[in-house]
Amino acid sequence: MTASLLPPTENPGIYLAAGTDLSKAGGVILGTPLDDTSSFRPGSRFAPSSVRTMSRVLEEYSLYRRKDLRDIAFYDAGDLILPPGDAGSSLDTIAGAVTSLLKMGKKPFLIGGEHTITLGAVRGCLEQYSQLAVIFIDAHADMRPSYQGVSISHASVAYLLLQLKGVNLYQFGIRSADREETALLRGEGSPPFSLLEPLAAALPHLKDAHLYITLDIDVVDPAFAPGVTAPEPGGVSSRELLEIFNYLEPLKERVIAFDLVEICPPHDPSQVTALLGAKILREALLSFL
Repeated sequence: MTASLLPPTENPGIYLAAGTDLSKAGGVILGTPLDDTSSFRPGSRFAPSSVRTMSRVLEEYSLYRRKDLRDIAFYDAGDLILPPGDAGSSLDTIAGAVTSLLKMGKKPFLIGGEHTITLGAVRGCLEQYSQLAVIFIDAHADMRPSYQGVSISHASVAYLLLQLKGVNLYQFGIRSADREETALLRGEGSPPFSLLEPLAAALPHLKDAHLYITLDIDVVDPAFAPGVTAPEPGGVSSRELLEIFNYLEPLKERVIAFDLVEICPPHDPSQVTALLGAKILREALLSFL
């Protein structure tokens, strides 16, 4: 197995403790620097590189998981080369890469990019799994049928996921929605403002499902994660967010893919958001591999 089975990538750095042998890896980090529909702050295409850089601040060992990255086999495949201004083609590339990884028996860990990447990644998962439960953690509902005249948009990704056959959507942490969006919200409560309590309530219903987890970092309050594309006050703390892995780790065998989206390095001058992103990715790798 070689990286040539994936679409073309470029390598802007290596995430902390990543291995050098794809054939031995159980998980694969893949940057997906899509940044075509950002409507407030563009710049999420720089996030994969920033997260990799800031991962060097972290220890390989996690006190949360009591595990060490050096004891698991994972690989950093670099960033997909995506054509600027052609979101449809980029989503096809992301879908193809995810399908390829799953066929190789690898678990994808994607670093966005805008939240639209999730649509491509889930499409890729559906090539291998006919039914998926998508755990959608975000400050925003993302339930608009279109936004600013564009049907494929970061503001529409949850709505578009619902149009995919075989997808069940579970939304958590939402604290911002248009009036029309509230009727479409999918989660424990409407709207599910909190995170841990509704997540814990939903998990017993998901223990037999194939799980895709997407995490928009703007679910965290801007006080803890200021460098995001669409900041929304009133969110959870970084500490509370990291607690989700205590709930999700027992379902690791059901988790088939994970993504982290919407970090915006041009608006993250101290790089604290990218650092949080790097720590989230460390916990995801240790929880799901």
